[in-house]
Amino acid sequence: MKLIPTKTPRLLKTWYQGYRWDFYETNEKAIYLTFDDGPIPDVTEFVLDQLKKFNALATFFCIGDNIKKHPNIFNKVVSDGHAIGNHTMNHLKAWKNSQEQYLNNIIECDREISKHIDVHHKIFRPPYGQISQSKLKATKELGYEIILWDILAKDWSKKTTPVECHHNVINYTKNGSIVVLHDSIKASENLKYSLPKILSHFTKKGYVFNKI
Repeated sequence: MKLIPTKTPRLLKTWYQGYRWDFYETNEKAIYLTFDDGPIPDVTEFVLDQLKKFNALATFFCIGDNIKKHPNIFNKVVSDGHAIGNHTMNHLKAWKNSQEQYLNNIIECDREISKHIDVHHKIFRPPYGQISQSKLKATKELGYEIILWDILAKDWSKKTTPVECHHNVINYTKNGSIVVLHDSIKASENLKYSLPKILSHFTKKGYVFNKI
């Protein structure tokens, strides 16, 4: 875990062009919370309740198979006004699947999203942050903007305590940061501890929470 930086280094952002890493150019005092891997019963619903308490908007990078399994929760995410992103149909690793398999999985997820939303902003986050240059180019040709991150809460890791998860976000987030959290069972303990504190901390400091 120590090899994965909590805050994405500026040099890495410079080396890897073609991705959206942050919104540092914004003049607004804003943070962009993102949630990967849902929708999941209880966990996604907890996130929605917390966001509503703080009048916060966020972006949910959803797995198509989870949308299929839990359509009512997905529809709640949409009706609450949050943005929806594609996270593949089955959480595929780009480096372990052919380009055809990977792109088809993205398209399958898009079809699942489109069953519930007539028109949506086409944004994509590759699972595990893995994507090759050829897959990047092909995904962009499908009309997607690729969203990575400025801050990793590391909420998914068993090596991250709830307090550490909270501090990962509090200590490194700034204006325009894209923050990654997970509405997943694996991350739920860290998420349920840290998210209310994150929302409270930055709200008191005058930040707003925007969707992508």
